[in-house]
Amino acid sequence: MHKKLISLAFLCVVTMGVMAQGNVHEQSAPDQYQWPTEQAVLQKLHQWQDFKFGVLLHWGIYSVPGIVESWSICVEDWIRRDTTQTYQQYRDWYFGLADEFNPTQFDPVQWASVMRDAGMKYMIFTTKHHDGFCMFDSHETDYTIAHHAFAADSRCDVLRYVLDAFRNQQFMLGTYFSKPDWHSQYYWWDVYPNRGRNVNYPIEKYPWRWEQFCQFTYRQIEEIMSGYGNVDILWLDGGWVCTENNQDIHMDRIVQMARSHQPGLIVVDRTIRGPYENYQTPEQTIPKEQLSYPWESCITLSDDWGWTPHPRWKSPQRIVNTLAEIVAKGGNMVLGVGPTPQGLIQPEAVERLQGIGRWLRTYGDAIYGTTITPHYHEGNIWFSAAKDGSRKYAIYALPEGGPLPATISWTINMPMKRVSMLGSGKKLKHRISDGRVTVTLPRGMQQQSFALVIE
Repeated sequence: MHKKLISLAFLCVVTMGVMAQGNVHEQSAPDQYQWPTEQAVLQKLHQWQDFKFGVLLHWGIYSVPGIVESWSICVEDWIRRDTTQTYQQYRDWYFGLADEFNPTQFDPVQWASVMRDAGMKYMIFTTKHHDGFCMFDSHETDYTIAHHAFAADSRCDVLRYVLDAFRNQQFMLGTYFSKPDWHSQYYWWDVYPNRGRNVNYPIEKYPWRWEQFCQFTYRQIEEIMSGYGNVDILWLDGGWVCTENNQDIHMDRIVQMARSHQPGLIVVDRTIRGPYENYQTPEQTIPKEQLSYPWESCITLSDDWGWTPHPRWKSPQRIVNTLAEIVAKGGNMVLGVGPTPQGLIQPEAVERLQGIGRWLRTYGDAIYGTTITPHYHEGNIWFSAAKDGSRKYAIYALPEGGPLPATISWTINMPMKRVSMLGSGKKLKHRISDGRVTVTLPRGMQQQSFALVIE
């Protein structure tokens, strides 16, 4: 009980410290993107680009108290902790959450149904975050959900059940994996104190130990790639583990192995420019300009990636508007949703996801399978285009809380034939004058963003 009371005090302080942000990954330089050369990878990548909208599920021991994932055990200036415990006491408490994480209501079928109804087409599940706790039955460590509080449950190898549930709903499947592992003695060796997020011992002094970590990482990724059916995306986090930072984990060997098990696998070695960052991943941001290569904005439904007890939710309207901007700029959007410590998507999240899904069922043709158009933005309007060039779409992003106007107008992407309401197909009155088209909207429209078809 004493530990639980102290953990509540830490909850607020740690969360506040993380909100100051030092853990958000920047986007790789736009001019350093390299297209894959394998035809099977390109084919899957283009399919992924058409899907536009996915979900990123963060779930782990950090879900028990509802704190930020992993980062509270990292020693960096931007992280603040309560001073009533030593760092070692806090770290022991955090790692000990494995003995409390017992999600007896675990229902991945509910997750998949909710995300399908939200209009999502692909998923990424966190198999292991930086804290090293595995959400699959790894043979490389006992620090897994299959060896602690949930071990007696027949579904303790949760990755299998999550992937199967989403596979049955025809999702493209992705697995998040953290390259750093702060629980592993091959990365954070207790002989040395921690030095922030990086490996805490000098690799040049102990190359054999680093090689042990490389093999450990290789074998864990192989477990995921070979033991859970088809996987489409390997989404690698922890960009500080890289050759340029003297932490070479031999990505060429890892990717070769992974694609031997999963032909055409999309590999996302995020923020590491080169052949293994098949798409870029700006986090909690959207690029300022339109980009012509694959990228994905990682945006959370609340302020956090995982479950927290008192979230500040984004509205469906805000998510829809964000998605419209991302698609117009040529990207995909993956929405971060954290299941509860019991193993469910909570009702408040479900309600918002349902709102997004309703919008996409009406206006999704302006999102899915579209491509960019050179003139993609004017005022509150974002433009996308059909791949065959037959039509463009104008998505009016209604500001939150704002009233719908009686008319909307723009000076780019002029209609050659007609303008109609997407969903209903209703032809709308429009006039062109002095290089500007003005469209009269129907009366009684719902107060929400909408999309028009420009022929």
